[in-house]
Amino acid sequence: MKMSVQILTANRLGDGAVVYRAKAGGWTERLSESLLLATPENAAPVLAAAETPQASLEIVGPYLMPVDTRGGQIRPVETREFIRAQGPSVQFGNGHDVENTPLSLAG
Repeated sequence: MKMSVQILTANRLGDGAVVYRAKAGGWTERLSESLLLATPENAAPVLAAAETPQASLEIVGPYLMPVDTRGGQIRPVETREFIRAQGPSVQFGNGHDVENTPLSLAG
């Protein structure tokens, strides 16, 4: 079975931003700067390094995600990752008034 190209993603501990392991080292918020991992042999040590106690001071929840690299662009394959890459799907603070919304139990 052929492994798809993957990148390493996580959330930055300080502000929760979605980040990707960068080609240049460190972390980036830009998919276009992500380090492409084409084989399990490439991916395993990168993921292992991100799971160390030292790395946990900077990022949380690292995992590998498949990407599509056709056309020279890095694009998420899964809907969840597309949403994470685009940022929040609703704007903070522009919703309904939660404190004055009546609650009811389901069922």
